[in-house]
Amino acid sequence: MTTETVKKQRWKLNLRDRFQDLPKPARIAAMVVFVVLLYLLPTKAFYENLGFPIPIGSGYLPFYTTGSDMAGVLFQCGYYILLALGLNVVLGYAGLLDLGFFGFFAVGAYTVALLTSPESKLITEYNWLESPWPWLVTVPIAIALAMLSGVLLGWPTLRLRGDYLAIVTLGFAEIIRIVAKNQDWILNGDRGIPSVGHPPGTWPDGEAIFDLEFTPYYWLVLTVIIAVIFLIRNLANSRVGRAWVAIREDEDAAELMGVPTFKFKLWAFAIGAAIGGLSGSLWAGQANFVNSNTFSLENSILVLAAVLLGGAGSIGGAILGGFIVIYLPEWLRSVGDVFGWPTQVEIAGIHIDVSPTSLRFVIFGALLIVVMIYRPQGLWPNRRRAAELKDRQKEVAPVE
Repeated sequence: MTTETVKKQRWKLNLRDRFQDLPKPARIAAMVVFVVLLYLLPTKAFYENLGFPIPIGSGYLPFYTTGSDMAGVLFQCGYYILLALGLNVVLGYAGLLDLGFFGFFAVGAYTVALLTSPESKLITEYNWLESPWPWLVTVPIAIALAMLSGVLLGWPTLRLRGDYLAIVTLGFAEIIRIVAKNQDWILNGDRGIPSVGHPPGTWPDGEAIFDLEFTPYYWLVLTVIIAVIFLIRNLANSRVGRAWVAIREDEDAAELMGVPTFKFKLWAFAIGAAIGGLSGSLWAGQANFVNSNTFSLENSILVLAAVLLGGAGSIGGAILGGFIVIYLPEWLRSVGDVFGWPTQVEIAGIHIDVSPTSLRFVIFGALLIVVMIYRPQGLWPNRRRAAELKDRQKEVAPVE
């Protein structure tokens, strides 16, 4: 092999390979610096200096969202990243298509709301509780109930595969949404549950840490994300993770090789549901109000899009996808200010709104289509899945 060939192969290495080539102390130092930067992101003095120069408009393209609160956008990205990580366990590792994953988010959110709100009917009408419970106490209960709902859903349905399983899970999420909307017995229908409890903690001056500011909530969700990443990485590298991969590749072959496929699929459903419930409990603690309007089908589809956009089966891909599906539409609000984009145009005497705020989802949808066409493995794919797609492309390539 010539020196020139070696150089060419070296340049083909992606960023992950280059990072792995570094000495272990350098990798640890780089990760620590990166995490510190993540914690600094919602700090105004920090994010206002992020951007790069451009030759048109104001001459500067900011990375932060000028049309909405940066810390609020980051917090929303955070709980969507948690949802994407949970769905990645179900879809990316075990290969189970779940179209109703947001239902577990709803279970976690409603559990926290019912147990922490002084307006909950469990306190005001039925006297099942004497007083609201602390938020921190209700989070493990929310996770446990979400996990239980995953087991109860998966036990009779995981014998189904593909589109049939997708339809069943979609029905699960819609049942929760419709019941929450129409049922007035406990969940209060569309009126919802107000005054949901916040996480505990006070500043040195006695003021509550988790109140109206988004920044502490972002720090909290970021800490939870880091803990969940370690949990999922350990699972993926364990016997459980190897069983999930075997099931995803060929369930029948895995069964013949002695893998108890139903048990491990149920494990994937339960763990994914628990992470979804955790995300819902974090969101409810910040939102302070929970009703059925939040748990629409579009949110489940958005979480699925995040996993596929980032790369199914990849932790980094789930994080990247969850960040992009929330951050990019919000960031597009600021494009008009930078480039002098008109808010309206007149065509044949009709005024048409063409502002980036109105068109941001159209632009995002078009970019999503382009990525799925030209990079079906995702932006940060799992190596095994990327190799599989590459082999399939070779198989279907026309023979000359």
